[in-house]
Amino acid sequence: MSNQSSSYPILCASFNQDNTSFAVGTKNGFRIFDSSTGRLCYERVVGAFNIVEMLFSSSLLAIVGAGEQPALSPRRLCMFNTITGNPLRELNFLTSILAVRMNKRRLVVVLQEKTFVYDLNTVAILDTIDTVPNAKGLCAFSCSLDGCYLALPASTTKGSVLIYNVMEFQSHCEIEAHRSPLAAITLSANGMYLATASEQGTIIRVHLVSDASKSYSFRRGTYPSTIYSLSLAPSTQLPDILVATSLSGSVHAFSLGFSTNQRLKRSNSLLGSIVPDSVSEVLDPAHHHVLHNAFPAGVKSYAVVRKVDKVVNESTSDPGYLAHRATVSIITFSGIFQEYSLSINNQNESSWNLMREFNLLTAIPTTVSTA
Repeated sequence: MSNQSSSYPILCASFNQDNTSFAVGTKNGFRIFDSSTGRLCYERVVGAFNIVEMLFSSSLLAIVGAGEQPALSPRRLCMFNTITGNPLRELNFLTSILAVRMNKRRLVVVLQEKTFVYDLNTVAILDTIDTVPNAKGLCAFSCSLDGCYLALPASTTKGSVLIYNVMEFQSHCEIEAHRSPLAAITLSANGMYLATASEQGTIIRVHLVSDASKSYSFRRGTYPSTIYSLSLAPSTQLPDILVATSLSGSVHAFSLGFSTNQRLKRSNSLLGSIVPDSVSEVLDPAHHHVLHNAFPAGVKSYAVVRKVDKVVNESTSDPGYLAHRATVSIITFSGIFQEYSLSINNQNESSWNLMREFNLLTAIPTTVSTA
């Protein structure tokens, strides 16, 4: 997630594919942290960076400068080795790079009207995708090689999403997600589910990628608000939790698993036979868990669901009752890291607990690279 405004000290923020590490780009360089401990593992102080993308826990980074120095052009992608401190390969483009994504086989580079797909090992170009104007650089990429999908905006006037298979180099489907243009999109790690939000920001939807069907519709709020980020919990099947951050300074969590249970109950009821799931889900706030005023309103933010544990619900003696405990990490572009534990029991009652909070700009690294 990158920030085009220079008013923030953090210019970009990203987690690696398994959420074990995260990186932030600043006006002075970039920093890499361990997600579990908050330890600053690596720092390079050479200038401003708009994009810093990691490849799992390897030493490979894809970095793009903010253009404040000639050597850090926003049109140049550098594949960088943190162990040697040297560039491995550079790619130059005619226009600014807006987003970069990687998995173990593919490198994706997003420009305003084109997206390029490369073989990660050889950095040979494999495909070029012509896109609608995408000034925000919106994209989502699944790290799974079995469901290796890339999601891109398919319209500038409505919230349509192009799902592209970057292993087979062909369009998989197009999903009509919203009436308004897109503001945020994310894919689950296995590529099975796509979550979307429009510029209105009132409804967040989750779609099944295989058949382009809408699985869930959640109401974030009544009044429009800018959605800054979406994150689906890591899962081999259905993600249990979806988290969104917004302009209001709130964090919104939606429990997909509970919504599924409610569907089964409704299907056997008179109401369930009359009211379609897609309508009743939007109107039903039971699956919505809000953390109000997590950070000041208007501050850009980025959140991920790092992990979800299923534990025995301590509020009941029934051993079959499980609770979900999600670890939600939040980066604000003002420079603050927060980590919350979100507990949701089998009755869908929830509580947020702040576990850690620290300043990303003042953390002291174990080793520092300034060259």
